[in-house]
Amino acid sequence: MKKKLLLFLCVCLCYSACTQEKHFISDANTREVITHDFLKKQQELPQGDLFAVFQTPTLSTQEREALTFLYAYMPIGDVTDYTGAYYLENIRSAFRARQEMPWGKTIPEEIFRHFVLPVRVNNENMDESRMVFYAELKDRVKGLSLYDAVLEVNHWCHEKVIYTPSDARTSSPLASVRTAYGRCGEESTFTVAALRAVGIPARQVYTPRWAHTDDNHAWVEAWVDGQWYFLGACEPEPVLNLGWFNEPASRGMLMHTKVFGKYNGPEEVMEVTDAYTEINVIENYAPTAKSIITVTDTNGNPVEGAQVEFKIYNYAEFYSVARKKTDSTGKTFLSAGKGDMLVWATQDGKYGYRKVSFGQDHEVTITLDKTPGDAGTVSLDVVPPPVSAQLVEVTEEQRAENVRRMAAEDEIRNRYVATFYTEEKAQALAQALGTDPAQTIEYMLGSRGNWREIEAFLQTTPAEKRQTALDLLGVISAKDLRDTPAAVLSDHLNHTPPTGGELFTAYVLNPRISTELLTPYKGYFASQLGPDETLAVRNDPWLLVDWVKQNIRLKDHLNPLQIPVMPMGTWKARVADKASRDLFFIAAARSLGIPARIEPVARKIQFHAGGAWQDVDFEADIQLVHQQGKLVAAYQPVAAIDDPKYRSHFSVAKLATDGKLQTLNLRGGNRNVDMGAGNAWSGILRQPLTIDAGDYMMVTGMRMANGSVLANLSFFGVQPDQTTMIDLVMRESDDEIAVIGSFNSENRYLKADTGEEISLLQTTGRGYYIVGILGARQEPTNHALRDIAAVKGELEKWGRGMVLLFPDEQNYGRFDAHEFGALPQTITYGIDTDNRIRQEIVEQMKLSNPNALPIFIIADTFNRVVFVSQGYTIGLGEQLMHTINKL
Repeated sequence: MKKKLLLFLCVCLCYSACTQEKHFISDANTREVITHDFLKKQQELPQGDLFAVFQTPTLSTQEREALTFLYAYMPIGDVTDYTGAYYLENIRSAFRARQEMPWGKTIPEEIFRHFVLPVRVNNENMDESRMVFYAELKDRVKGLSLYDAVLEVNHWCHEKVIYTPSDARTSSPLASVRTAYGRCGEESTFTVAALRAVGIPARQVYTPRWAHTDDNHAWVEAWVDGQWYFLGACEPEPVLNLGWFNEPASRGMLMHTKVFGKYNGPEEVMEVTDAYTEINVIENYAPTAKSIITVTDTNGNPVEGAQVEFKIYNYAEFYSVARKKTDSTGKTFLSAGKGDMLVWATQDGKYGYRKVSFGQDHEVTITLDKTPGDAGTVSLDVVPPPVSAQLVEVTEEQRAENVRRMAAEDEIRNRYVATFYTEEKAQALAQALGTDPAQTIEYMLGSRGNWREIEAFLQTTPAEKRQTALDLLGVISAKDLRDTPAAVLSDHLNHTPPTGGELFTAYVLNPRISTELLTPYKGYFASQLGPDETLAVRNDPWLLVDWVKQNIRLKDHLNPLQIPVMPMGTWKARVADKASRDLFFIAAARSLGIPARIEPVARKIQFHAGGAWQDVDFEADIQLVHQQGKLVAAYQPVAAIDDPKYRSHFSVAKLATDGKLQTLNLRGGNRNVDMGAGNAWSGILRQPLTIDAGDYMMVTGMRMANGSVLANLSFFGVQPDQTTMIDLVMRESDDEIAVIGSFNSENRYLKADTGEEISLLQTTGRGYYIVGILGARQEPTNHALRDIAAVKGELEKWGRGMVLLFPDEQNYGRFDAHEFGALPQTITYGIDTDNRIRQEIVEQMKLSNPNALPIFIIADTFNRVVFVSQGYTIGLGEQLMHTINKL
């Protein structure tokens, strides 16, 4: 079959070259490269009849070449988990949009091929959104210019989806619509899909980590008449190149996008893989500088092929945002925003590192002079780039019209959300089914637009299994409730061997393993394995380990995005990357009634047998038991921090024998994680913690209000059966809290609940207080309020007033305090009449952008300001408390 298909494809390509039928890929050299890459992919995936679509007799030359392009660069899972008919339907829809949309013929071939045709945007679960979105959007944008069409699509996206944080799995575009919200990665994926659906070139751009604050962000760029413009996904503005993130982006150090296939554009190429070309677009947003890195050995000789990782401090770790290899002269380079990174180089078990200040350090040499096991402590002052945003002009009329439209779009979306389950309806369902009311209410409300599927799952489950069904809903993720079909849940309920025991629900019944899309794999595996095989593996799970080692071939290069291949796809192709191989093993084990998991701290693969968790190492010839020791950290509290938080103030990373780092997951309290340690030093390392023996690095960091970090790196080892004591050191600034400006505490505002005009002084009384100017339903404000809720107790203990103001009554009307958890009771809400208070803060603090919200200050009734924050800031609550504790 494989030889026939190869011959068939070659004949078709030769035929099209000899006819007048128009090519999709007009350049013969490009066509040759793509065809070569396709044939190579086909040879690497010989099993499962995965390329049958190419035998479709009705394929045109353009369709065949488009399919060849997509299949040449798809990751493994996209070949195994989706049908050829699915891709052909998407190709035909893309061609239809190019034909019917007025701008279709103006899109250059290469731009169309890389930024319209591909179905995949990043790592989302794919669906039929292109066809659905085209049907809904085509008439809405058909009479517009390309520029205005981009704006209009974003308004449509805002009708469907708003920002709400969620877990790392990226929902499909249609699932985001069904849910009516998503995190920034989902909003941007959805918006790119919508733009591409009507033939508009688009790409997701993201900063893997901010330099001035924790977290990351993703947005969209759209191609308009030869130029790339940016926009906030589902956050429409009157013009392009405008968003709440203009200023944060100007402080960014790296923005990049992964372009499907081999792309030869004008941007700096960071990496070329078998699936995508990663390009650096930081120059679109911030002043940049290039640093050339030379890696040498201890004799000063250049090291070829060393891996160089560029790391940004974020979430109390140095996170790798770019990885490069040195050339024959030992050199590599990166262009980045003008701030600090930690550059970490490794080869052959040796490593070296250095802080690099882009814009100052133009050429840097790193010597591989360290090995795992070397102890020591290093202090680093990490400085992010300064603000340098240039904002697009917007008239008051444009802004007012945009506000009016967004309010109307909120109403459209809210009418849809009103169709979701209510607590009363869920109570009635629980009564009708005889299920636990509290659980039923939680899961039905959590299902949002997926309520019909969760309702059907419960209704079709026999009465004797309904509690088990609720248990299943309790161990999958919150996002799973919002996008998993009833049939998938029923598969796991009805095909899970009833082994019982305390591990059953979490590690056998539970279909959720990592960040994969949930699929009905248990029924599938039950149909593939005979009773004798099943019994043998249940009695000796190492037989399954051996089978996976012998039968699943590893092809990591075919899945550089590390998009999880579904377990059934791995079975079918017998090819996977390492992570998907591990996923397959756990899914197969659970299907056989064997508890299995990804261990939550060091991410080891394990199954449970003989009363204990057994580590699985597929690369080892002999399975070894990991020796363990204990780690305990002593901490002397500093004024600002009584109990440092993990991944906020400190982190611990395993230093592997090859010199590479892997941050441990030491935070407890996560759903489906059996650690009960808590998220701070007192719950993790105050008492000895059992971890694998080996070499480690602890990072601590004190984030300053200006975004800089006082960091500390400590290297240590944990010996088998011994307790290692280390010091957890939080560095403090020697500077006292300074008065940075003035602000009139007699300023007046309207109380939101009564409409009474009152002064700040009358509200808060004498002493220090906090004033915040908010933007309802804007992502930076949402983050700020969640951060404030996180320090509710500390702010209430402080006891001073906090006045949170909105620009107008319309903004306040869109605000729902219940979305952010329990906020401090010391808050008073108000309206900033004519924006007088905001204007004074902007003028007195010399803020560059008066429209960037939120704005927070700490001031006192002597009119002194000691703290100011504007725009997107993670950890605002902690920054406020850091200042308050020093007052």
